[in-house]
Order: sequence, then C-alpha cells, then structure tokens
Amino acid sequence: MYPENINVTEFMLTGFKNLHNFRALIFILFLIIYIFTLSGNLLIILMVATNARLCSPMYFFLSNLSICEVVFTTNIVPNMLDDLLSEDGSISLPGCLTQYYFFSSTATTECLLLALMAYDRYLAICRPLHYSSLMNFQFCCQTSMWAWLAGLTISMVTLILLCKSHFCGPNIIDNFFCDLSPLIELSCSNTFLIEIESFIFASILTLLPFVYIIVTYIIILYNIYKIPSSTGRKKAFSTCSSHLAVVATYYGTLITMYVAPSRKQISSISKALSLLYTVVTPLLNPIVYSLRNKEIHIALNDILKHFNILFNKHDNLSL
Repeated sequence: MYPENINVTEFMLTGFKNLHNFRALIFILFLIIYIFTLSGNLLIILMVATNARLCSPMYFFLSNLSICEVVFTTNIVPNMLDDLLSEDGSISLPGCLTQYYFFSSTATTECLLLALMAYDRYLAICRPLHYSSLMNFQFCCQTSMWAWLAGLTISMVTLILLCKSHFCGPNIIDNFFCDLSPLIELSCSNTFLIEIESFIFASILTLLPFVYIIVTYIIILYNIYKIPSSTGRKKAFSTCSSHLAVVATYYGTLITMYVAPSRKQISSISKALSLLYTVVTPLLNPIVYSLRNKEIHIALNDILKHFNILFNKHDNLSL
C-alpha cells in the first residue's frame, strides 16, 4: 500500500521496456511514419483549401478528418520518440493529463466526423435530388463545428474529474502514452464517477456513431444493388470504398482495444493494437483516400505543376 499523503508528480511510461535492443530501429520506423502522416494529412488540407475541384462536402469533412489526425498523432508520437531516444519514459502529471485530453477529444471528434461522412455518402447515393439542398456549406460548417465541440467538451468533463483525483503511487504506466484506464487504476481516489461518466459518453459518442455508420451503409449498399447498370454500381461503390476502409480500420482497432475482454491478460496484444491505432491508422487516412481518388490525383498534379512553375520562374530570375 502507498501512503495517501504522497503526491505523484510524474508517471513512467514503460511500453518499450522489453524492446531495449530494438529502440533505434523502432525510433527510425516511427519517425518515418510520423513524417509521412504529417505530410500526407497536411497535403490533403492544403489541396482542399486551395483547389476548386475539391470544394464539396466530402472533401470538407475529409480535411477536418486530416486536421484531427494531425493533432491526434502529434499529441502522442513526438513524446514517444523522445522516450525511445532518451530511454527515460517519464512524463509529468499535467503533461500526462494533457496528453490524455487531446487523445480523447480528437478520437471522439473523429468518430463523429466519420458518421457525418457516412451521412454525406447516404445523401449522395440514396437521395441525389436533395443532396445539394441538404448538404450545403452552412450545414457542413455547423455539423463539423459541433463534432469538434462535442469532442473537446466531453473530454474536458473527464479531465476535470481526473484533475480532482489524487495519485499517491505507484506511478508506472505499462504503455507508451497516457490513456484513461491506467490513470483510473493508479488513482488513489474513488473513481466511480469517472468510470460511469466515461462509459456513458463513450457509448454515446463512439458506439452510436459506429452503429449509425453500419446501418447507413446497409441502406447505401442496398440502393447500390438496385442500380441496373454494372458501371453505375461500380461508380457508386467506389465513392464509398475509401470511407469504408478508414471506418473498418479505425473502429476495428478501437473496439478491439476497449471492448475486448481480459485485456490485462493480453497486455502485449493491447499495446500492439495501441501502436496500430495511434501510429499507423493516422497514416492510412491520406493513403486510402489518395490511391483510388481521381480528383485527389488531379489536385495533387495541379499543386506539383504550380510549384514547378514557381521553381522555373525562380531559376529564370537567378539567371
């Protein structure tokens, strides 16, 4: 037992304690992934903001999703890289709570944005005549704003409750970032209210959007099946396939991490899934939406041509 008059001021993240001999290799791998994640998502944000071809609701929500991914991964990966490099693994109590807050708020926002993107695809395929009037710019701005506010506000409630908790030891977190579960386990205070609040809001803001997405895509696929032309069916499905791939990857790891039973008995698997969820998944967003999307390809070519013209002008002036 730890005396309750001791105040823990920092935590030790020991997620990589058994990988000492591979720290350099893991550091290089994660650094490369982080650079590609930032570059890909920032490029999508730039293209949507500057290219008239991408001025549609789908790409507006996609740019919001990319902003979410940039904040999400930047909140976790740089600290992880620092721990790998220094082999220290320490993080202050305020730093740990702040990291949890941005992790939770961006994850919640992403769930809501994915649901909005499913609604956008539903209107485009199932109600095309009403699409322009229902999915207008004002609606897109308002719904995306509410998605961000919901994520930031609900996570703030949990953060305030955590700040009122007392941590008296131990201070070891067997992971590479500060998640809610280990913080609750390490708290010396009564955490019943935190657990109830987080369970209720997690169910509302993560599971309900997931159920909504599943139901929406059942309706979408049924309507695609009714399209008489095979070319029309293929074209309609191609507009949804990228979003479906992101949803499957995102929710697959999320549900496995937080819903699967006996996580304490499979901590190594849980940490592997955490790595997939926090490091790899943000990279998939720009990759999945870029590989099969002709409009993204055209917008990227326009940007490359623009930079090529600028470089040529600079070279001519220097001559």
